[in-house]
Amino acid sequence: MCPHCRAFITNRDKVCPYCNEPVGLRAIDRRDPRPLLGGLVPAAAFVTVLILVINLGLYVATTLYSMRAGNQQAFLGIDIRTLFDFGAKYRDAILLGQWWRLITAGFLHGGVLHFAFNSWVLFDLGAQTEEHFGAARMIVIYFAATVLGFMGSTWWSPAVSVGASAGLFGLIGAMIALGLKQPTGAVAAARGAYVRWAVYMLLFGLLPGLRVDNAAHIGGLVGGFATAWIAGTPYLARPLIERAWRVAAGICVFLTALAFLNMYLWLASQ
Repeated sequence: MCPHCRAFITNRDKVCPYCNEPVGLRAIDRRDPRPLLGGLVPAAAFVTVLILVINLGLYVATTLYSMRAGNQQAFLGIDIRTLFDFGAKYRDAILLGQWWRLITAGFLHGGVLHFAFNSWVLFDLGAQTEEHFGAARMIVIYFAATVLGFMGSTWWSPAVSVGASAGLFGLIGAMIALGLKQPTGAVAAARGAYVRWAVYMLLFGLLPGLRVDNAAHIGGLVGGFATAWIAGTPYLARPLIERAWRVAAGICVFLTALAFLNMYLWLASQ
């Protein structure tokens, strides 16, 4: 099966006759193929699971913090003050120099339903994105989508906003970009589903009474699409490019850690 378009080919083909791409071992396939946790977690979903663990840890922390502040229903819904203290996006604070909120806001959630829905989508969509793009590109795509999503939200609204959905829309944008760059096979067939998914979720955010940050969603969608379009998928034949993407992923991890350090220092000073 061609690793690019998923068409069936012979083992003698050096170039896929359907998509005209060279057929060879992709850089992503150098990973350890053994699944994690006895098969519960695919090996290709390491970054996805790591993000889920961070989100869970922060949700537990914000729940306990909110309960200490007197919110007895903290498990169902985190109060605004707690979300702000832990790094929610807030226009006035960001304009005063708290840039790190553009990152930390993407790891916070306002309630158990918000957390559960985003986690369910991330586990499924993140694993698919990571399988096609590899860990390094997945990190850069998710980081860029989160930052650009909350930059769009900051421009659009002064309100407090949190959630992984900016990054999730970035993953949707990445898969749409992949479907456009590989216009044959299973990826292209799934492109329409991802487009419909994005449209339905954006329309859902327009329903009255819901506090949905569509500006963050649109910003994340654009950020993920653009990053994935530039990134492409990994190949063994381009070691310098692959090294550059690993460096870019390391920078994203460093900035994320720095953002959380700033959040902790700011919280400790209150």
